[in-house]
Amino acid sequence: MDPRSLPFQPPSRATKIGTQRARAMVSRLLQQANITLNGNQPWDMQVHDERFYSRVLTLGTLGLGEAYMDGWWDCERLDEFTYRALHAHLDSRVGFGWYEAWQGLRGLLANLQSKSRVFIVGRQHYDRGNRLYQCMLDSHMTYTCGYWQGAANLAQAQEHKLDLVCRKIGLQPGERVLDIGCGWGSFAEFAAQRYGAQVVGITISREQAELARRRCQGLPVEIRLQDYRDLNEPFDHIVSLGMFEHVGWKNYATYMAVVQRCLRDSGLFLLHSIGANDCRKHCDAWIDRHIFPNGGLPSIAQIGKAIGNNFVMEDWHNFGADYDRTLMAWQANFERHWDELASTYNQRFYRMWNYYLLTCAGAFRARDIQLWQIVLAKGGVPGGYQAVR
Repeated sequence: MDPRSLPFQPPSRATKIGTQRARAMVSRLLQQANITLNGNQPWDMQVHDERFYSRVLTLGTLGLGEAYMDGWWDCERLDEFTYRALHAHLDSRVGFGWYEAWQGLRGLLANLQSKSRVFIVGRQHYDRGNRLYQCMLDSHMTYTCGYWQGAANLAQAQEHKLDLVCRKIGLQPGERVLDIGCGWGSFAEFAAQRYGAQVVGITISREQAELARRRCQGLPVEIRLQDYRDLNEPFDHIVSLGMFEHVGWKNYATYMAVVQRCLRDSGLFLLHSIGANDCRKHCDAWIDRHIFPNGGLPSIAQIGKAIGNNFVMEDWHNFGADYDRTLMAWQANFERHWDELASTYNQRFYRMWNYYLLTCAGAFRARDIQLWQIVLAKGGVPGGYQAVR
């Protein structure tokens, strides 16, 4: 049986940590990040259920997140709590829980993003309901990091990002572009309308595909429900915005080989991805179970190895700090529209979704994870590539 299907079970009497001892251990740990149990600072943790302490010490980040979903603890500023915890490297001071150990072994031995499993994340995350994302995102429905340089709001930041991508690949009218992981068609629509491009977008989400087709109706845009491994046709340029996190470390080389065979010799490939500071074989246990199943964040070393001799790396741009601001804007939109969404989603989902958005914002604020845009070319750009910012 998959442990993810099991409800939380307290540790047995033989292994259960006493409540007072567990509380003291958690308190000492949090003090290293200037977080006080039941304190009065906005980032202090307010514990409502004494079982919380054993749960988090036994299950790690999975226990922390699920205890929050269950209302066992609260925090006025979850984003600041996460920022302080990660900035103080508390994650490295806590041993792995049993679920995290099992998840690590599973990620090492199995290909969690094989072709037979590729549509799982589409069903669990992206098919939660288009109205949820319409309420949370900007008018373009761009579900990736905005580019906030010179932007006053989320809509401007996302438009700046879409335009930045087009300028980085030197997009010209009539050129054929592949968008791997096209979401609800934000880049396809923008590139077709503003730059006169012909775009093919692929996604593994049925709801995304349906809405993207409606949004791009009348434009030279084709939206497909398709796995990237089935692509074998030429494109002038290729972009991938926020999809590489679903590829998995065992498939990075395959992914790059697919891009290499589909990209014309004179074309450019722009990879936009969240990145990890170290090499990992799996993602955070809570994120894996509740938000993005089977995902994983690549490191610089893993991307570099996958690039190999397929491409020349022309530009590597990190604007991960902008994701903090993007996530906070999404959370504000979600909060503002909750009354409209409450008839579809329950209170546990409300707490889960806020936890997802706010803890991710804190992680980017702590620079624990990054956002990279990488420009790659076959054989290199003659005379050199002029970086665009």
